[in-house]
Amino acid sequence: MSTPDIQGITEQDLANYLAANPSFFERYADLLAAIQLSHPLGHRTVSLQERQADMLRQRIKGLEQRIIEMIRAGTENLGHFEKLQRWTLAQMQDGATPQSLLEGLREQFLIPQAALRVWGVKPEQAQADWAAPVADDVKALAAELAEPRCTLNDGSAPSRWVAGPVGSMALIPLRRPGQAADGAPFGLIVLASPDATRYAPDKGNEFLLRVAEVAGTALAKHLA
Repeated sequence: MSTPDIQGITEQDLANYLAANPSFFERYADLLAAIQLSHPLGHRTVSLQERQADMLRQRIKGLEQRIIEMIRAGTENLGHFEKLQRWTLAQMQDGATPQSLLEGLREQFLIPQAALRVWGVKPEQAQADWAAPVADDVKALAAELAEPRCTLNDGSAPSRWVAGPVGSMALIPLRRPGQAADGAPFGLIVLASPDATRYAPDKGNEFLLRVAEVAGTALAKHLA
């Protein structure tokens, strides 16, 4: 009986053959029990079936962990939505002020530092802290932001609006209700933290977009 010529056959060829012919192990069932593999967590050997079962258990464990993380993220998102709703409703009250807007953000979302600047305000509002004069380069920076931006502390003027160290911050441009994203903003909110990861550049800004929309609507009444 001649021996098959296997010269030139690679491991990938074998893998492709087995993948295309799953009945192979049905025809050679005894081979499954005979194959011994090294265990990934020790020096002992296990059968192919046991190794497959262990891989399946690991996969199930990974899926369970992902489900737990999804449930935790869903719970956190629900909590953020409820806080955002409470803060939004507070801005609709007659007594709402720019100061209460910032205080509400700090309290609801445990933000260490927050600051606000609005330009082009009514004359009677010009002496307020949040209406303090803003340099043209800051206005230009706000105009460049079509949407809120998370960033590390870059040493720009807005990073100095808050007291204490700033590791990262979120810059939120304020525009009138219905104004296009490329329209000239009338203000800027800075949310800052000494933690460099809280407002890292890779963070999403869905929450910040809602803050920008609500704050822009609430503060537009103070414009001249």
